[in-house]
Amino acid sequence: MRVDDPFAVHGQWIQLGSLCEVTAGPSGSLLDNLDDGPDGVPVISPRDLTEHHTVDTRRLRRVPQSRAERLSRFALREGDLLVVRQGTLGRMALIEAQHATWFYGSSCLRLRPQGDLVLPAYLVSYLSHPPVQRALLGQSLPGTVPSLNSAMLREVPVTVPPLDRQRSVVETLADLDARIRIQRQMADRLEALRPAIFGELVQGTRYT
Repeated sequence: MRVDDPFAVHGQWIQLGSLCEVTAGPSGSLLDNLDDGPDGVPVISPRDLTEHHTVDTRRLRRVPQSRAERLSRFALREGDLLVVRQGTLGRMALIEAQHATWFYGSSCLRLRPQGDLVLPAYLVSYLSHPPVQRALLGQSLPGTVPSLNSAMLREVPVTVPPLDRQRSVVETLADLDARIRIQRQMADRLEALRPAIFGELVQGTRYT
């Protein structure tokens, strides 16, 4: 797979399969009869991955503890990445400490960075980079439901700058995301005030 990345000059190209262990989710038969209740081990599915690369825990389903041992090879660790491989392609999440030991569904792929060449947070940002996203979606398998497989992901070339540059990228983007959240919160508050302001203006009350 070719990715026309304008930042390649700042690092070396390394195939994703040389940076990460790529593991498909368990077969559907291993995840039969998931429970919506509070007991058992949570299983992360594509619907739980947000556009901000986090895990939404509000609708998690669970596998009974008695069956968890059969799924132990699919347990997550902090720093893993989950990538949707079937359906809503392009969604992914960075696994945090609170998600460790949870499982993931059959429609996801787990990327587990190996060694010290790449920071997980940098890798999430890279794989979310629009040219990379377009390349991934362009290579998806045709069908009623578009899909990716482990072999495709392993072949994805990744631009890997030195670790200090990766850290700089991660910190700068985190700061930018924080500013975006603040601006959105301000916009939401103004939107909530709009009806009250309109009412005061109609009544002739000066709004200050």
